[in-house]
Amino acid sequence: SHAASKMVQNCRLYSRAKFVGYRRNRNNQQPNFSILKIEGVNEKNETEFYLGKRVAYVYRASRKVNDSKFRVLWGKVVKSHGNSGAVRARFTTALPPKAMGASVRVMLYPSRV
Repeated sequence: SHAASKMVQNCRLYSRAKFVGYRRNRNNQQPNFSILKIEGVNEKNETEFYLGKRVAYVYRASRKVNDSKFRVLWGKVVKSHGNSGAVRARFTTALPPKAMGASVRVMLYPSRV
């Protein structure tokens, strides 16, 4: 059993993040910019690595399209937000409010290293 567990290795090619809200001020909110909290990123200087990375919000719809009930909204990390490691991402279509608190995938491409 120990050898079998070594063979199967979980290989996740993205970082997990939570969609915590839209960019906003007291009066207005800008739904095209979403604020994401990336797992394990707690300082502003740690967000540097994620700038420019692609973001995917994967959700399940009731109707099948191309034999799949899964759909994806794509975006891109554009800027850090605040001092505690949050980032701003711009999506092609704004994330729905239903998605607040949901998980988002921050892909590890395109690479700038």
